[in-house]
Amino acid sequence: MARRLGLRRRNEAPQAVVGIARVDKRTKDLSRRMQPGDIAVINHTDIDRVAAENLIAQGAVAVVNGGVSISGRYPNGGPIRIVEAGLPLIDDVGPEILELITEGDELRIVGAEVWRGDELVATGTLLGIEAIEAATEAARGNIGVELEKFAENTLEYIQREAKLTFEPILLPTLRTQIAGRHALVVVRGHDYRSDLAALKPYLREYQPVTIAVDGGADALLEIGFKPDIIIGDFDSVSDRALRCGAELIHHVHIDGRAPGRDNLLEWGVPYEEFVIDGTSEDVAMLLAYEAGAKLIVAVGTHATMVEFLDKGRKGMSSTFLTRLRLGPMLVDAKGVSRLYEGRVRRRDLVALVVSALVAMIVISVVAEPIHVFFDGIRVTLKDLWYSVTGS
Repeated sequence: MARRLGLRRRNEAPQAVVGIARVDKRTKDLSRRMQPGDIAVINHTDIDRVAAENLIAQGAVAVVNGGVSISGRYPNGGPIRIVEAGLPLIDDVGPEILELITEGDELRIVGAEVWRGDELVATGTLLGIEAIEAATEAARGNIGVELEKFAENTLEYIQREAKLTFEPILLPTLRTQIAGRHALVVVRGHDYRSDLAALKPYLREYQPVTIAVDGGADALLEIGFKPDIIIGDFDSVSDRALRCGAELIHHVHIDGRAPGRDNLLEWGVPYEEFVIDGTSEDVAMLLAYEAGAKLIVAVGTHATMVEFLDKGRKGMSSTFLTRLRLGPMLVDAKGVSRLYEGRVRRRDLVALVVSALVAMIVISVVAEPIHVFFDGIRVTLKDLWYSVTGS
């Protein structure tokens, strides 16, 4: 796609989308700073579905992308969601956009042009639904090549990691009692909002241990539940989540990589370390499993090739091995919500009966025919009393 960067005078003032620029090379970091009415300025090749949904949820009014929003490598679902939500998506303006625009600048989006004051800062391609659908369809035709690469990478790492996966695991010290309870592992992945909303009755009745993977902590807080444990590299956790009282477990890799340690030390919060390989969501499941959870329910975790490619991973070896280890103890939140929604509880029936009785009493108090009936009884009893007593 052609792009053009530069400055020139604006000759007219057509109708535009106006907002304050939020600029970041990492879309998920930018989403945390977004305010309703802001314009997202990113450099994100193949915008993934979760990133798009976060921008929409935070109230972005437009997206300016320095990268190619859908490259054709695989059918990523982010661009179509942005455009269907009514946001202009200005595509492929060039990575220099992150240098040309400063956070806090007021921008105007006019067609495929990005204006700052009287200066045309960048021009890209305004993506529409038809163009995105055509590109997505073409990407589906190319998915075979990507699938082959993905499978090869997965098998290569399985050969290296299979032995480690089934070796004994040394757990960190935990305050939270997990043994014998259900455990809910929350990741901010596909459909996590709708899955959590559907699981509210399950959360209230079973009160599972809630284990949040990084930003999953904020997802729980958004629906009124506090995470018991937060685990990960702490690259997308809000200060509110850090201070909510949850146990903090830093995921450290066997080769010594500890991506969140510096941040945790800077924040001055107490934490434990869990040394194990794999993705943070896999590590969260293994923590629950090894600590004796009765059942593990997963929300927003990655299970398909497209979801892993959205995440930027070339394979799913650790996830495959983790699920092999957990077996039937692990269930997906979608299955739980669909099974759980049809269940009628005894307390629900009691509440229904009590509500019906209350309604009958209210009707008895306010209805005119009932008043007449009771007045008739009262007069009859009064007359009877008079005839017997003479007074």
